[in-house]
Amino acid sequence: MALTKTQRRQRIKNRIRKTVSGTASRPRLNVFRSNKEIYAQLIDDVSGVTIAAASSRDKAFSDQKGSKTEIAALVGQSVAEKAVKAGITDVSFDRAGYLYHGRVKSLAEGAREAGLKF
Repeated sequence: MALTKTQRRQRIKNRIRKTVSGTASRPRLNVFRSNKEIYAQLIDDVSGVTIAAASSRDKAFSDQKGSKTEIAALVGQSVAEKAVKAGITDVSFDRAGYLYHGRVKSLAEGAREAGLKF
């Protein structure tokens, strides 16, 4: 039988997570995309701590108008600003099995513009 979308994404996610890991000096920038919202967080996998997080559900974005792709870019900038405040500039990007396209790409480019390197 063919794989469902979620099973396929889970396989890709597992393949990515074998190689991508976050440390305190270079955390993992994880992205989760639902149908309506987008979430990003910086994770230190060694100690199991979330360093910074941002999402389109934050109060700063509740009054924003625009497409989901435009809002994803703002979320990327927001998480990058929080990371720079915490003294982090280098991250490992974890797209979590999603294609690097659309909202995921927009979030990544927004984070790069705000000062993150990956």
